[in-house]
Amino acid sequence: MVRRTHGYRYKCRKLLKKSPRERGRPGLSRLLHEYKVGDVVHIDIDPTFIRTAPHRRYQGKTGVIIGRRGRAYLIEVYLGNKRKILITTPEHFKPARIETAKTQSSS
Repeated sequence: MVRRTHGYRYKCRKLLKKSPRERGRPGLSRLLHEYKVGDVVHIDIDPTFIRTAPHRRYQGKTGVIIGRRGRAYLIEVYLGNKRKILITTPEHFKPARIETAKTQSSS
């Protein structure tokens, strides 16, 4: 009997699959967006970039940028009451609409 593997991408075929219209590289507007400390972002894992992807349990979570580390960002996310810090690149998150609505109301 062969043991089943429980690797890093276990049970995420549907979760990390792109639809036919999303295939290929992400658009420039997503990659060139400037993030600042305090910005609210949504974790949206891009399966094209495997090495910098956070764990699948964070897919769809919302966090706050708390710093930078080279090209990557530090994102504070809460799982229940537990505070977690993700280190990931901008391909795997997008700005939250909450943050953009806040800046529009102040203008």
